Amino acid sequence: MKIVILESLGISDDEFNRLSKPLTDRGHELIVYDDGETNTEALKERVKDAEILILANMPLSGEVIEAAEHLRYIAVAFTGYDHIDLEKCKEKNIQVSNAAGYSTHSVAEITFGLITALLRNMIPLDGVTRESGTKVGYGQLDLYEKTLGVIGTGDIGGLVAKIGLAYGCRVIAYNRSEKESLIKQGVEYKSLDEVLKESDIVTLHVPLTDETKHLINEEKLSLMKESAFLINTAVGPVVDNEALAIALREGVIAGAGLDRVDMEPPIPKDYPLLDAPNTVILPHVGYATEEAMIRRASITFDNVISWENGEQENIVL
Repeated sequence: MKIVILESLGISDDEFNRLSKPLTDRGHELIVYDDGETNTEALKERVKDAEILILANMPLSGEVIEAAEHLRYIAVAFTGYDHIDLEKCKEKNIQVSNAAGYSTHSVAEITFGLITALLRNMIPLDGVTRESGTKVGYGQLDLYEKTLGVIGTGDIGGLVAKIGLAYGCRVIAYNRSEKESLIKQGVEYKSLDEVLKESDIVTLHVPLTDETKHLINEEKLSLMKESAFLINTAVGPVVDNEALAIALREGVIAGAGLDRVDMEPPIPKDYPLLDAPNTVILPHVGYATEEAMIRRASITFDNVISWENGEQENIVL
């Protein structure tokens, strides 16, 4: 089969050759594009003969999918898949899998990196230290004994909850269904509003759906403590980021740590959150450790083989 990989998987050539060998040993032709091309007409040309597509988080429109006349399967080297036109996939009977679980630990780790950066004022103090300054005027807060509110307790949120317990936090959570295993370890499930009102740190770990878009809006932000911090390593639009920028400027909450906003970087210089106070913003790096990139490539290539064997895994469609 002709397998077209539309973007770099972020691994070395040696790792790529090692992990893709089971595919080439089966006689599959792999065509790799790593130039970051996003032009629709160029992508249509690239996919027109593909039977299998592999991509990470680049948008894949219905127009491009329509041009892939022989396409039968899409392996998404990413956890999320809202960047794929799934309606067009359904229409053309194209099956889709994702790379679930490859970045669970990576995202959980960056979550606590953002929390620590805010509690300990790490970013501004780095600048102060380089200018021969001191800690005077910059507060320092423990994570120990804080109330950590986890919104969404899937794989990543569940791991964040467990790590929070290990830090000595009181961990409360909101999720559509309660996880008995987390309750046994000490997590308390509450309503969304209760989690927002009681937490010192609120961290988001929900997918983007019609129900979760702008889940955290002006009204929900107003429920939080003035001393509280909001962390988003999930999906940008689960927060009304314009409302968040206003809340930060007006002191409604104390700060925010964000690995996701409304778009993939580069972020325009006039984006409202860029000049909001006490905000740490990263260019969507939570998933992107070297180890996670190897895991996702391995999962993605395994998905292709499983699908070919009639045993599709990590099913999206």
